[in-house]
Amino acid sequence: MTEPLEMCSLESGDGRLAYRDLGAGRPLVLLHAGFLDHGMWDDQLSALAHNYRVIAPDARGHGASSNATGPFRHTDDLAALLRHLDVGPAVLVGVSMGAATAVDTALEHPELVHALFVSGAGTSEPEFHDPWAKGIQAEQARALAAGDIEGWIDAATLVAAGPHRTLDDVDQNVVRRLREMTARTVAKHTATERDWQVPVADTWARAAQITVPVLALSGALDTDDCIGMGERLARTVTNGRAETLDCAAHFPNMERPDAFNKALGDFVLAVTAHGS
Repeated sequence: MTEPLEMCSLESGDGRLAYRDLGAGRPLVLLHAGFLDHGMWDDQLSALAHNYRVIAPDARGHGASSNATGPFRHTDDLAALLRHLDVGPAVLVGVSMGAATAVDTALEHPELVHALFVSGAGTSEPEFHDPWAKGIQAEQARALAAGDIEGWIDAATLVAAGPHRTLDDVDQNVVRRLREMTARTVAKHTATERDWQVPVADTWARAAQITVPVLALSGALDTDDCIGMGERLARTVTNGRAETLDCAAHFPNMERPDAFNKALGDFVLAVTAHGS
């Protein structure tokens, strides 16, 4: 299948890292959630590229990027890409896994980070206590053990609704996009392959070292765990705040793109105006 003209790639030491690079100006880097790809940012890419340089990578093992064949960290892949593009410090924008990568990068490669705008996570050490979230994890484990790929995708997609709704309450175009991206990523992997990802150590213990501005914007319909992790991050860093966006759960950029884009734009203007 022919890729969009904007799709670029970097040959890393372990395969290809794919990304889109649009617009010009202050760099914004959009980091997608786990099992998705840069397509989750379709409602941001064109809108934001009018005013900024917008870079949206596919994380290793996702989208058009190569699977890992040896140990790696998402933050190091991102740092390699930004250095290759001679970009930084940049505003990192992340949802879920992407938010965790953004925080990891502020800890591991702080010279590349101007500010963090994150949603659906705190650091890369998640803390899940909510019975609803644990139920989804159990269903995913059951489906994986049974080789039920469709069941696994069904369970993964439920996070879009959150614990207070059903998927029938979510825009069906959003649900379709999530399922398609998840299916593409799952198709790249096998149930028995090795997980080569190396965790970043002690992220909660080190989070107080983050001095760049941080806004944790959670969907108000997301789990208490996810909202709470964002609030904890905002309390822990030197210059953080937490907000919620109504009528959205784990993917506020997809459910309420106009409101998300405005919040992001206001944040970037504020951190720029203060010279942070």
